[in-house]
Amino acid sequence: MIEQLKIEYPKLFALLPEDISALRYILVIDENFNDVDSDEFDDIDPEDFNYLVYLTDLLQETIGRELFLSLPYKYLENDLFEDFHLSQEDLYGVQTDEDEAGIVKIILTEIEKAL
Repeated sequence: MIEQLKIEYPKLFALLPEDISALRYILVIDENFNDVDSDEFDDIDPEDFNYLVYLTDLLQETIGRELFLSLPYKYLENDLFEDFHLSQEDLYGVQTDEDEAGIVKIILTEIEKAL
């Protein structure tokens, strides 16, 4: 998967370290489910948001603070997200019919366009 992402998002991957071997080093997407031990549960209700999206420190540092802070506004406007919630600067709750690959595409496309 990472090799395909390097082709699809050349500006972003030109800025990242060459040894990135897995998506999780830049972006973590998890299904949101009822986990009573989860700190995120209080703020990102699984009934309202079916995925959690975390932008890693490496990604944040690579794209720069200004772009990083502008991203939630871009995602709020994206029609593929039925609902979007900024829980923390680097953690989003999203409601979408897209699968994990679709969410990756949405997140990275906005970053690539802005670079």
